[in-house]
Amino acid sequence: MSVKIRLKKFGAKARPYYRIVIMDARSARDSKTIEEVGLYHPIEAEDKQIRIDEERVKYWLSKGAQPTDTVRSLLNKKNIRLG
Repeated sequence: MSVKIRLKKFGAKARPYYRIVIMDARSARDSKTIEEVGLYHPIEAEDKQIRIDEERVKYWLSKGAQPTDTVRSLLNKKNIRLG
């Protein structure tokens, strides 16, 4: 099974927020997740936008999970190295 770290969209129109989740790569964006590892609120203040469980992300990266481009940029903002 191919696993990805990606965003799952929530919120109202023009007020989005996202959960950073571990999912099967073949599943749809808003389908069932394996695990939630963080939050991303693009509308919040700069210091409150990203919350990530760094330990769990590193665990999944070690198991071969591939982050999407957007999640990769969020991890770089939080200084989480990909390997």
